[in-house]
Amino acid sequence: MDRSTFGPVDSVAHVWRDNLGLPISALDALELSDEARCYPSSFKVEHLAQCSIALSALSAALFWSVRQQCAMPKVVVPAEHACVEFKSERLYVLNGKSAPSSWGTLGGLHKTSNGYVRMHDSFINHRDNALRVLGLEKSALREDVAIRMLQWKAVEIEDAAFREGAVIAALRSFEEWDTLRQANSVADFPILIKSIAKGKPYVPPVPQLAGDKCLRGIRVLEMSRVIAAPVAGKTLAAHGSDVIWITSPTLPDLPDLDLDLSRGKRTVQFDIKTRTGKAQLLDLMRTADVFIQSYRPGSLAAHGLSTEELIRINPKLIIASLNAYGPDGPWSQHRGFDSLVQTCSGINIEDATRYGANEPARVLPCQAFDHGAGYFLATGIMAALYKRATEGGSYEVKVSLAGTMKYLRSLGQYGGKSGFDRRDFGSPEDVEQYLETRQTGFGELRAVKHSASIEGLEVGWEEMPKPLGSDKPIWL
Repeated sequence: MDRSTFGPVDSVAHVWRDNLGLPISALDALELSDEARCYPSSFKVEHLAQCSIALSALSAALFWSVRQQCAMPKVVVPAEHACVEFKSERLYVLNGKSAPSSWGTLGGLHKTSNGYVRMHDSFINHRDNALRVLGLEKSALREDVAIRMLQWKAVEIEDAAFREGAVIAALRSFEEWDTLRQANSVADFPILIKSIAKGKPYVPPVPQLAGDKCLRGIRVLEMSRVIAAPVAGKTLAAHGSDVIWITSPTLPDLPDLDLDLSRGKRTVQFDIKTRTGKAQLLDLMRTADVFIQSYRPGSLAAHGLSTEELIRINPKLIIASLNAYGPDGPWSQHRGFDSLVQTCSGINIEDATRYGANEPARVLPCQAFDHGAGYFLATGIMAALYKRATEGGSYEVKVSLAGTMKYLRSLGQYGGKSGFDRRDFGSPEDVEQYLETRQTGFGELRAVKHSASIEGLEVGWEEMPKPLGSDKPIWL
């Protein structure tokens, strides 16, 4: 689908009406203030930022209007602030120190015998799996990886990585990506939402707490890892949801990223592979409104947590899933991250070609697919809450990084090098007016405020980051 003539308002209206089937009259409440010349790229990243965040805020306001039986409050999303929020995990300051890099030392772009691949090694298990595929010891250096990569063809090492639990993607052009079966399996709209159980309309009561927020009293369970799904949970928390973030003591984490992404959430830790851990999860699930998960399709079903089983336990539950390449197609089970989707889909080659510096690949200036997918997932969840309130039943929401990539690509590109003459945000000093200071379990944090505002209502985070497992597994 070609959306190259769309502005952000057009994009919001198109997804709202044709993708989600939400009431058109609600669009009158939206104000997308100012234009931003942000992010040097041929792709319209600033458009995606403002559009996706606006959709999430508008859907929160819609749910509030139904819940309170009142008129739609005005929703405002400034373009530059939205762009800054698309880079929030890189723009915080903790105890006077800027956010460190979360990238591993071995990954990134590597030359192969016939092209290039990108390797992701932020998580230690993915790094170790990649080294095993390459036949290297855990003590290997980047130079060792580079030498071994030259012995492989790009697609062959990609295939081997997929089989062995590593995360490596071949660098492709648009034309090469478009010939893959997986490319044709990715939906044209970024949000997939469907009814999975019938039921009477249900609107949770609004608890009597100080301050009004659109989702106050909505209970959200989040089992996720960086970055996209945590953005969804963080967005729901900004609008008042009680978000319990569940992590496993047996899986590696990325605390420098979690510091930004855990704002608004309480944190509990247990292993669902154990009888006790699974029982704790199911106890929370019985009275939850929303369950967010970002594991590969089928992973939770292997532990007795299939969609059918969860709906049996809680017929009102909204189940939201995020994965890399989409729920359908031959790559649906493959691990992936934003940088890998950029690489394999043609985005990196296209930006490098437009920039004209003879680079093999050029990455986007922010994790646009992660953030866009996170806000799209939050939008789908709140659309499902609205549908549950007005039509009844339970809903499943699915979003992917590849679907978000396809959406960004459909917006078209700036001509020639014109897109690269735009502002980037390299440090917290560049975005001082968009930061707020809060005390956390790790000290003083200055981080990006949420960019959306809703007239007459509060938007922002109450819970602040703390060590994993600091909270009890009970609802407020």
